[in-house]
Amino acid sequence: MTKLALGLMSGTSADGLTISAVRVYPFQIVHFKNYPYPKSLQQKLLNAWELNVQQASELNYELGALYAKTVKRFLHDFHLSAKNICVIGSHGQTILHAPHAKTPHTLQLAEPSFMATQFGVPVVSDFRAKDIALGGEGAPLMPFFDEYIWGKGTAKILLNIGGVANFSVVGKKIKPIGFDIGPGNSLIDLCAQRYLRQPFDKNGTHAAKGKPDKVLISKLLKQPFFKQKPPKSLDKNTFGFSYLEQYFNLQTQNYNDLLATLTYFTAAAVADQISRFVPRSLQKEIVVSGGGCYNKTLLQFLQQLLPHLKITTSLKYGIDPQAKESAAFALFAWLALHKKPNHCPQATGANKAAILGKITL
Repeated sequence: MTKLALGLMSGTSADGLTISAVRVYPFQIVHFKNYPYPKSLQQKLLNAWELNVQQASELNYELGALYAKTVKRFLHDFHLSAKNICVIGSHGQTILHAPHAKTPHTLQLAEPSFMATQFGVPVVSDFRAKDIALGGEGAPLMPFFDEYIWGKGTAKILLNIGGVANFSVVGKKIKPIGFDIGPGNSLIDLCAQRYLRQPFDKNGTHAAKGKPDKVLISKLLKQPFFKQKPPKSLDKNTFGFSYLEQYFNLQTQNYNDLLATLTYFTAAAVADQISRFVPRSLQKEIVVSGGGCYNKTLLQFLQQLLPHLKITTSLKYGIDPQAKESAAFALFAWLALHKKPNHCPQATGANKAAILGKITL
């Protein structure tokens, strides 16, 4: 049996740990599963940027132990053993991402030593640091994966809608483009949690009942970030509660309208950034992944705003939308272990291609 690479991903919504087991040649996601976090841990992670040094250090080890425990569950769930695994790639939990600070920095927590010790398998982690050391943003990293999977075909826009939205543009004879583009699910989820007492607006059902404030959204799209040329990346708090509070009426009694407006904002930001930065000749198909691809209202808004584009999901190409990012980190780890570059410097702004990630044996 060909050994598998494991990839671990916990995104900006901090709702759980997704694990994928992949076969690298030919690339295939063999197994994947998401393991939800307890609500108390999710809240701790969402507010982790406020922790002091001692608390952040403790959380780093707490997550490391939890990741090891969860990998053990994953192996059991799919009747695998550590002997079937050649490498583990762990993105960790992003606590802070500030590539434009006086001293550019980014921080992902989840001590990898727990997994390396328990399974006797190399663990590759902390992928973003070297990119920043090379003058890059440390994000987004997905353009490399998108190029690896779709780079030999016709032009595609690979849109990932997690807490933050980002996309890549890849295809045959195309120099890959990729950057963070604006709010993903973050503002929508905050509103759903506040008014619906639900983690998110399932299928965009409530947004579908409301009317978006398109005038407000057109004003917001004039903000500096949207005009800024790539490379560019976002911290999860850029479009967080403070932003929601500042620009939207949280005293409204019509939360369906608010949800519609926030959902339209995500779609309009995508359309705006495609219009600004993607050559028209490459605007053919959008392949959506991440939790946002299940929001039917969001996809309907996208189609309205980009009628000339075909909109599909990554499932059409055999990659489950919820598994894509964790699968990517399995690939990145395998490449790092084999001393091969695993990022697109033109997307992050790094001054050269490099091997990202620190290996814990």
